[in-house]
Amino acid sequence: MTTNDWDALAGTFDQEPDHGLRDPVVRAAWAGRMAGWLPGEPGRVLDLGCGTGSLALLAAEAGHRVTAVDRSPRMAALARAELAGTDAEVLVGDATGPPVARGAFDVVLARHVLWALPDPEAALRRWASLLRPGGRLVLIEGVWSGAGLPAARLTAALGPLAERVHHETLSADPALWGRAVDDERYALVARLAPAPRHTEVVDVHLILRRGAEVLLARRAGTGYADGLLNAPSGHVESGEDVRAAMIREASEEIGISLAPGDLRVALVMQHRGPAGAPRIGWFFEAEYGAGGEPVNREPHKCSGLSWHPLAALPDDMVAYCRAGLDAYGAGERFVIHWHEDGDPIAHRPAGPDRAVPLPATDRGP
Repeated sequence: MTTNDWDALAGTFDQEPDHGLRDPVVRAAWAGRMAGWLPGEPGRVLDLGCGTGSLALLAAEAGHRVTAVDRSPRMAALARAELAGTDAEVLVGDATGPPVARGAFDVVLARHVLWALPDPEAALRRWASLLRPGGRLVLIEGVWSGAGLPAARLTAALGPLAERVHHETLSADPALWGRAVDDERYALVARLAPAPRHTEVVDVHLILRRGAEVLLARRAGTGYADGLLNAPSGHVESGEDVRAAMIREASEEIGISLAPGDLRVALVMQHRGPAGAPRIGWFFEAEYGAGGEPVNREPHKCSGLSWHPLAALPDDMVAYCRAGLDAYGAGERFVIHWHEDGDPIAHRPAGPDRAVPLPATDRGP
């Protein structure tokens, strides 16, 4: 439609109760529907093809921060008058390419707009890009005397864009239109997938004590940190708790059979390797003799086991493990160890100390 077409419709939309919402019954009906379509918490709402701004006003009155866009300067002027007294922003722009930032909105709202666009599917893809993860498209459309968009077409177009689509029939509610209607009128609320939750690998490390000494294993043949010393360690597997994982790794790597009561939590560290993703390391302490004599059970990954004084650890260690043992020796319990991207995997005696101890609560006696 041209700008003149929209201007010609402006007066009509402003007079009909379903668009101007002058009738209190109609207004209350739309307010009730909007409460179910919009988020319960205040968010940013973009009303595209806002017309006179009647729905934008309902969103603003519900506490949302509203940006309203219409390609008709006359419509935009009507919307500004309708939204006077709110903090809503009204812009002149095309609904297919509104003058707003991508990924900035919690809701994109459009009523009786898509049917007039030359490529509704392309418009939907563009509108979805304006939403934050987990945002929603609220689309009010219909088919009137053969014109318009069937719900099935829009639902199919939303399939690749949304995590789920809710269809709500509006034709049977005369309060929304100020009269009974017999055509197809509906709302679709399409919710995008939320942002992926942050996840981290969980490691377990064994500090096996023989008096003042700790046991270290020299890595070999793994493709990562080979030739460097490291405490017996490994990843927590799906369904395991950290204690069970430590018991399993101790058995697999050094052949000792620890019981749960043999383990004490020594340190918890969040670590990031050079150019890597964060991970959580649980360091457990156990005494020599618990579970038997340690032996190298993985010669394909380890070239040998050796004992070293905790107070004089060797320098040729994995930096992650060395930071954990240094913090443990200093009596720390919680540490962040965050490599810069250019740092080596190996411990650097003269390099910057990346370990940041975190104070623990002192609850007193």
